Amino acid sequence: MMISRQLLLTYLYLLIYICLSSGVILFNKWVLSPKYFKFPFPITLTMIHMAFSGVVTFFLVRVFKVVAPVKMTFQIYATSVIPISAFFASSLWFGNTAYLYISVAFIQMLKALMPVATFIMAVLCGTDKLRQDLFLNMLLVSVGVVVSSYGEIHFNVIGTLYQVTGIVAEALRLVLTQVLLQKKGLTLNPITSLYYIAPCSFIFLFVPWYLLEKPEMDVSPIQFNYWIFFLNALSAFALNISIFLVIGRTGAVTIRVAGVLKDWILIALSTIIFPESTITSLNIIGYAVALSGVVMYNYLKMKDVRASQLPADMTPDRTTKDKKITNIYKPDSSMDSNDETVVGGLASEAAAVDEEAPLIPSSRISYVTRTQTGSFNSR
Repeated sequence: MMISRQLLLTYLYLLIYICLSSGVILFNKWVLSPKYFKFPFPITLTMIHMAFSGVVTFFLVRVFKVVAPVKMTFQIYATSVIPISAFFASSLWFGNTAYLYISVAFIQMLKALMPVATFIMAVLCGTDKLRQDLFLNMLLVSVGVVVSSYGEIHFNVIGTLYQVTGIVAEALRLVLTQVLLQKKGLTLNPITSLYYIAPCSFIFLFVPWYLLEKPEMDVSPIQFNYWIFFLNALSAFALNISIFLVIGRTGAVTIRVAGVLKDWILIALSTIIFPESTITSLNIIGYAVALSGVVMYNYLKMKDVRASQLPADMTPDRTTKDKKITNIYKPDSSMDSNDETVVGGLASEAAAVDEEAPLIPSSRISYVTRTQTGSFNSR
């Protein structure tokens, strides 16, 4: 009976994660869309998310002491947290801006490029090696995305460039997280990562907001419903907590599978909620091809991680070690967007750029492929 209850609770966490992840993306699209809530200011929306997350995590870490802060020195903050925050802010800014031009369904399809971008950045930064098997998988993913893009009826160059730029920024963030934080032995979970990164990201976003959006907001009649923005920011933050809970109970592989399921559900829901989002057969075929490459890529990376961990896994206290590892949120530059390590890398990938996850590799890539170091995404 106890086993059944635990299993039921695990499925409940997975369901909450899928609902929140899909909900945040659809919510953001609804808020930013000029056809619905009509608040076309993505930088402002992202800043609201960062401010909310910064305040809430401050109370969780410093006041209620739900989690303990890590040993953060000024040098680590200046050389690691600040550059990571800059790319995190950029990925959210460009990713959210894409909602103004292209559909949710097409954005999810483009996110399949996340492992490609992350792999390229990892090779360029020297954290991964260029291998034929991985290269062929990345080529398959790219071909699938090209086919999907060709089949997009409402293809928009500007929106596509924004989304791709956000993916590149997210890939750089993930690689920097591995290079700058992991090599220094610093491990951040979704709460502590937002505690350190959200305020810094808010500051980075302030400059483009002041130059690009503030002048337009001063002269444009806009509706600012505090309840709408509060619920929107709360949903984004709750998503990060759900990622933390899911990874703690299941692990990277499960959340990746859940991510893939979430993306298919999200694509289907987006066409219902936003009728202007039309999916063609080429969209579906191309996305299926891209996902097949993503799945194989993740399989190869998990094999690499398990092979590297094999000697340690053969020790007597393997169970204890596995349990501890599962609760650590480490990004893996080899995976990404939006989604995670096996145990660190795999898990971070599950969480993705589509949800605003600062330290988890992304979304997802959103699904199986997006690694977000931490976890939070305003997309």
